[in-house]
Amino acid sequence: MPARALPPKEKLTICFAHVAYRMGERFAVRNTGINAFEVRNLDDLKARIAEADVVVCSGLWRNEFIPVSPKLAFIQSISAGTDQYGKDALQAAGIRVASAQGSNERAVAEHAITLILSMARLIPEARDNQAAKKWRGMIGDISKREDELGGKTLVIVGMGRIGSRLATLAKAFDMKVIGTKRDVTKGAGAADRVVGEGDLLSVLPEADFVALTCPLTPKTENLIDAKALAAMKPSAYLINVARGKVVNEPALLEALKAKRIAGAGLDCVWEEPLPATSPLWEIPNVLITPHTAGETRKYEDNILDLLMENLERMWRGEAALKNQFA
Repeated sequence: MPARALPPKEKLTICFAHVAYRMGERFAVRNTGINAFEVRNLDDLKARIAEADVVVCSGLWRNEFIPVSPKLAFIQSISAGTDQYGKDALQAAGIRVASAQGSNERAVAEHAITLILSMARLIPEARDNQAAKKWRGMIGDISKREDELGGKTLVIVGMGRIGSRLATLAKAFDMKVIGTKRDVTKGAGAADRVVGEGDLLSVLPEADFVALTCPLTPKTENLIDAKALAAMKPSAYLINVARGKVVNEPALLEALKAKRIAGAGLDCVWEEPLPATSPLWEIPNVLITPHTAGETRKYEDNILDLLMENLERMWRGEAALKNQFA
């Protein structure tokens, strides 16, 4: 079906839908003259989505909204990930979708290097000791001390914008960087070398850190499974700033408990929020952040810049949107 036409600026209505982000507040500061409203939960979005020509959302989107959204012409995703959107159904309805890819590349890459440093410098242990008012003494066992990143090897799974930015940061710490990507002919960027996606198992034994920065797709779901974890060194750490389902969580739990890998820094997990009953909470060599890698004080404005660019393209009748997904 052809793409639905976007109304002119003076007749447009935008719905901002997110549980926490201050999209409406930051949009109002711009004084665009465009009508907009904001909802914070699924019920309110369902009740008002029929009013919207444009929806700006991420986790609150449900594909069941498509038949009850007669005006909806465009979805600007707040997240870089697009696995929640039914591409075929949206295209069939003439609804265009663009991701927020690139809006958080610096933030996510910086979060990944923070998790890497935290693992190397034993920050989780230090925080636990602080909570217990325990001053840890010097360590005679060399293998149990804090470590340096210089000379260590980082394997980055997914050399897109985030992975490429992470490679640049890692090189500033004098790390050796190996990346995986679909098309190795497009260059290595800051990485020392890149290999094809199918060669991941062959480079995992070299890694001191494995950082996941790839999208969630049918090919990447459960990519880090028991076989991949077994290929890693016992001294290696897994860092996940991608999506929880890129990692086979039962296999990861088993590898951590058996000390087949040294630890993990996880910004995403299978079920979010992570249930209080999850064994991950109790594993001392795991550092968990609540899927906040992409959050910064600038994030709303980054998304709004992208939204306005895509609206302008649609008003000009351009066929291609920035980060168009459907």
